[in-house]
Amino acid sequence: MKATIVTIGDEILIGQIVDTNSGFIAKSLDKIGVEIKEMISISDNKQHILDTFKNLQDQVDLVIITGGLGPTKDDITKKTFCDYFEDKLVVDEEVLAHVTELIEGYYKRPITQINKDQALVPSKCTVLYNKVGTAPGMWMKKGNTVFISLPGVPYEMQYLVEHEIIPKVVKEYERPYILHKTILTYGMGESMVAERIEDWENSLPDFIKLAYLPSPGRVRLRLSARGTDKAILEKSIAENVISLTKIIGEIIVGFDDDETIEVVVGRLLKQYKKTIATAESCTGGKIAQVLSSVPGASAYFKGSVVSYSAEVKTTVLEIPESVIEKYSVVSAEVAKLMAQNVKRLLKTDYAIATTGNAGPTTDLTDKQVGIVYIALVLPDNEVIVEEFDFGQPREKVIDRAVNKSLEILQKEILKNVL
Repeated sequence: MKATIVTIGDEILIGQIVDTNSGFIAKSLDKIGVEIKEMISISDNKQHILDTFKNLQDQVDLVIITGGLGPTKDDITKKTFCDYFEDKLVVDEEVLAHVTELIEGYYKRPITQINKDQALVPSKCTVLYNKVGTAPGMWMKKGNTVFISLPGVPYEMQYLVEHEIIPKVVKEYERPYILHKTILTYGMGESMVAERIEDWENSLPDFIKLAYLPSPGRVRLRLSARGTDKAILEKSIAENVISLTKIIGEIIVGFDDDETIEVVVGRLLKQYKKTIATAESCTGGKIAQVLSSVPGASAYFKGSVVSYSAEVKTTVLEIPESVIEKYSVVSAEVAKLMAQNVKRLLKTDYAIATTGNAGPTTDLTDKQVGIVYIALVLPDNEVIVEEFDFGQPREKVIDRAVNKSLEILQKEILKNVL
């Protein structure tokens, strides 16, 4: 079963807003075995919408459209639906009652004709009732293709996908199983990982595909299995994950999309009742940001000193000016003192510090762009300091420094508790 997702809105095409709806819909359909053929963004133009519908007709089983269902004149999706299906708009009394209750009962203001017009739907459509908003969804079939129109407001779209579309598709269509397993690795580039697992990859069964999803400092390996027997798919994925672990187990830090390294590190710190602080220069507080993004991080993350300038390093972190003058701010010696002093300042078990040249200039140091020093202080006050050359550009240097810092921390925690 194949689907195409169409987002309607000039605001998407000019970059005014980011399309997050397509990703949510794609994930939701994938979970029930619907393959996404393509995602398309088009303008609020009647002819463009009609041409898109015509091109997709009988090419896919489902066309899911978001946007253009609002109450204003520039929202033209419902009228365009009527033109394409040779239909007319009629009032749906259930929708009208819901809109009236929402406007007059919840918002405490008189309902207007524009509000009432939200209850207009094509007479031939199956109405998808939107309990969290005023715009209903529409389900209409032509030939071998079902066209589904949803509001563009994300929380309204999500409600209709979860409570109306998914149950209806599951009930009315036979679908294969599509299972995914994501293996998260840190500390090795994509090409090196591919080289190490080449024989393993070549031995995968035909119904399992491997995708490499690289980003600075980490590579996600996604296994996707498709078939009609769920038990066989699950068994085969599990067996292949075990065999992969035997090959590259030392760089695997987690599984599935929510198992980012900050989640893994946070779980370890919480499990062993340890705390951490950061002192950051070139990373600008990004290590603190990713650590604190994990729900429950307050149990182990105490805080951070973003010592972007030399003045903050000397006044807050109490690094002697003589050390900076002798070694420069980008040095192993300064990184070590940053980590030691923030650990003492915030009274934590672990502390991470970063200092380096992220670029585009080297400021007043003799180190080239891309050079970063990462220091980690352990609970027994042992200090580990490493130098890295993360290359360019600036964003890559910062991201790789963040990921490498957490990777070092994760390995040291495991080393000290096992």
